[in-house]
Amino acid sequence: MEEDKDNQKNTQEHKNNQKKEEKVVTLKEVEYLALLEEVKKGKDSWDKMLRNQADLENTHKRLDREKQEFVKFANEGLILDLLNVLDDLERTVDLAESSKEDLSAFLKGIEMILAHLYEMLKNHGVKPIEAEGKIFDPNFHEALMQAENKELPEHTIIEVLQKGYLIHGRVLRTAKVKVSKKL
Repeated sequence: MEEDKDNQKNTQEHKNNQKKEEKVVTLKEVEYLALLEEVKKGKDSWDKMLRNQADLENTHKRLDREKQEFVKFANEGLILDLLNVLDDLERTVDLAESSKEDLSAFLKGIEMILAHLYEMLKNHGVKPIEAEGKIFDPNFHEALMQAENKELPEHTIIEVLQKGYLIHGRVLRTAKVKVSKKL
């Protein structure tokens, strides 16, 4: 038993010594130069990969900054248009306060502001959802009430309680409606 342990120990020591010994390999000069060239190519490729990785990370960071900047100021055009409507409202209120008797002029001013606001929304891709007299569609309408009606087909919109709007063809807000039902 002890001999086996000693043999194993000696074998292990021999292997460790062999690992520690530096081996000398003889190559032709052409082969040696080719190996050096391959090592240089490998180092160049590694450096290029690290630079590309850094460039990619920098690009991601730049795109994130640009995206945050875009989101921050995305509504700038809409806000400018709303400021024009706000100016119109302020002028109308000032006019109404200065000449309290001219209700028709005040009403005309409000109608002009509404027209201006509708035009602004249209320019930004917003349009109202047609609802009254149409058949109820849950994709565009939200039924808040039902009313019995013998004259209209069932599920016909009788009244719009709150307008709905589309933005570039997608529902921004559903129309709140009253819908007919049979007796």
